[in-house]
Amino acid sequence: MGCSYKKTALLVGATGLVGSILLEQMLADDYYQEVIVLTRKPISLQHIKLSQHIIDFENLEAYAHLIKANDVYCCLGTTIRKAKTKEQFYQVDFVYPTEIAKIAKFNGASHFSIVTAMGACKSSTFYYNRVKGEVEEAIEHLQFKSTHIIRPSLLLGERSEFRLGEEIGKVIAKGLEFMMVGGLKKYRPIEAKAVAVAMYQLGKDACKLQGGFKIFESSFLQTIYDEERFAQFATSQAS
Repeated sequence: MGCSYKKTALLVGATGLVGSILLEQMLADDYYQEVIVLTRKPISLQHIKLSQHIIDFENLEAYAHLIKANDVYCCLGTTIRKAKTKEQFYQVDFVYPTEIAKIAKFNGASHFSIVTAMGACKSSTFYYNRVKGEVEEAIEHLQFKSTHIIRPSLLLGERSEFRLGEEIGKVIAKGLEFMMVGGLKKYRPIEAKAVAVAMYQLGKDACKLQGGFKIFESSFLQTIYDEERFAQFATSQAS
């Protein structure tokens, strides 16, 4: 599949912090002719390019005919606290993404992009990071023509639900940000918008990046976002 024609995108996790902004990016741009969203409950956003489907993630095979697009973006994710149990957390952060990826690959998708987390590692002693590492490995084994692993550090932005641990982490991280230079720069907190914009731009540039399995960490995502903002500013000044 080339990059020169109108394509379709599939987005899961469109109601989350990154996913909601990513959806806005997709609908505002003309790169995709159709954006398919799979969700548990209706979203109020309406657009001529938007195809919204309410599904049961516990029975993804029943919706296989809907999991079909050129490019797939996965922003699914929860916390163990919100999920209540490790088992349910595993369902949301590992089972759902991998099942969607398998079906999408079978249906002809060439690009898969997923948000995981800084520190993702299948051998981590931290359960959260271990599951994120496991889902990265599972997606890699599917061998999409192009796979992007998006690893943001602590996300900044207004969530629909309050996460105490995350809010405490933000305060601490912002206070220590001046120390995060050089190799530590990737650990700086990052705005959800920066992640969404970078994820989308990298997705559009997937063919130019020559495919394969690629990991993009927070500092690189921030650079992509800053470059995109500068380009938009330059264009507005020239017009």
